[in-house]
Amino acid sequence: MTDQVQHNAMLEYLKSLPERERNIILTEAQKTMSMCFVPSPGPQTMAYKCKADLMLYGGQAAGGKTALIAGLALTAHNRSLIMRPQYTELADIIDKTLKFYGSRDGFNGSSPPSLKTKDGRFIQFGACANPGDEYAWQGQGHDLKCFDEVVNFREDQVRFIMTWNRTDIPGQRVRTVFASNPPVDASGDWIIGMFRPWLDITHHNPAKDGELRWFITDKNGKDVEVDTSDPVEDGYNSDGTVRYRIPKSRTFIRASIDDNPYISADYKATLDAMREPFRSAMRDGNFMLARKDADNQCIPTEWIREAQSRWTPEIPKGVPMCAIGVDPAAGGPDETILAPRYDGYFPNLISVAGVDTPYPQDVAALTIRYRKGDAVPVVDCGGGYGGGIVRHLEDNGIKCVAHKGAEKSTKRSADRLYSFANKRAEVYWRFREALDPSQPGGSPIALPQDQKLMSDLCSVRFAITPRGIQLESKDDVRKRLGRSPDRGDAVVMAWSYGQTMANMKGGSFSGVKRLPQAVMGHMGKRRK
Repeated sequence: MTDQVQHNAMLEYLKSLPERERNIILTEAQKTMSMCFVPSPGPQTMAYKCKADLMLYGGQAAGGKTALIAGLALTAHNRSLIMRPQYTELADIIDKTLKFYGSRDGFNGSSPPSLKTKDGRFIQFGACANPGDEYAWQGQGHDLKCFDEVVNFREDQVRFIMTWNRTDIPGQRVRTVFASNPPVDASGDWIIGMFRPWLDITHHNPAKDGELRWFITDKNGKDVEVDTSDPVEDGYNSDGTVRYRIPKSRTFIRASIDDNPYISADYKATLDAMREPFRSAMRDGNFMLARKDADNQCIPTEWIREAQSRWTPEIPKGVPMCAIGVDPAAGGPDETILAPRYDGYFPNLISVAGVDTPYPQDVAALTIRYRKGDAVPVVDCGGGYGGGIVRHLEDNGIKCVAHKGAEKSTKRSADRLYSFANKRAEVYWRFREALDPSQPGGSPIALPQDQKLMSDLCSVRFAITPRGIQLESKDDVRKRLGRSPDRGDAVVMAWSYGQTMANMKGGSFSGVKRLPQAVMGHMGKRRK
């Protein structure tokens, strides 16, 4: 439909209205005639007026995400930063912004591109393609920070840049906007954890589109949902005074292709013809189900979902803790993770900020605190730091397993077809075999509803080499996730060692460790 046809159709529509309604529309239209951008009715207007400090806007393709970002920068904010993962991806959003603005006056194409508008607004266009690029934006304050296709960024980069979301202009609104389709691989799964009340179908208290929820970031760097916007006590300052944290609001507003009046039916047909997982992501906007596994993904995503669906908050009665995986962090940004195991059941993982476990004795004390009965600690000793933990535990009479992923493996896969390049490949593959739902009786494993754990387990890829099954390096996984896969490592280590009830009773296993039938019955009843 051409602009002239649209114009004529609008005039005919106005003529058909009663005079009173026509006058109201004309009055409101006059108020917006001086604006270079007016949001479309529906979700885009809702997002434009949203009061959230952090808003995720998106879902389906062509829902008006890029237009919203450009419009906010041109009409509602004084100093804005609009980012895409790559500088080569900025052309479309720059063109759209200049089209709304109606002129190239004030535009500077030098890197990073920027626009200085006639009414004094300043808009920068940036990118963050590689780890460390985020430091180029350190200290640069903007009252609007927008990340277009945010799931293609690393979480640590986004959080770092958000630190300088601020203004020194009295009364100026400050906010961050994420615009995105759903992630299509594990690297973007972090968005589901950040917006769990809206995106995670397993959340105990789901939120409606546009509903404000309040969060603080605690001393360990974790997001914690709180009930209100009131300041929250969170420990003490160095001078002994109470430390308060001010909650920030978040929300998600779902964008639909049907809400965009400028998209043709032909484009909808194009989306229908896309292959998966892009069709689920772009056409359906499904954040939980859009991802497709990589061809060489070690552990299938659906198997992990099934293990999480078997999980209940209660530890099965009569089943002792048999092992506890320990993935330590010696200070720094990573976390120390403990993964207790009760046969095939894993309760919620224990996580402590690395800065709170700087020494081996700190991790040893943490392990002793959470270990129960004769559970064997399985300590990651690959980086050398774990050796001190093992010594401290053994000095306290606790027999440990020092897991070194680089060591040679003498085992073979359950089907006897493949050897393993090292112990790390062995323990991950054994966990994969145990998760396989096609085995007799199904999988015995129940995993907690932990989005980071799912991402960790989904992120590891493998190859068949002359040495056998080999996993990609942990450094490569870190680059993709933006963090260390500590939760996944702790769980697979815990699965690989420790006595099970069947072993203690003189039973045997065939291929994988099995939960006692009584425990399987307990979990089945809980699901009903």
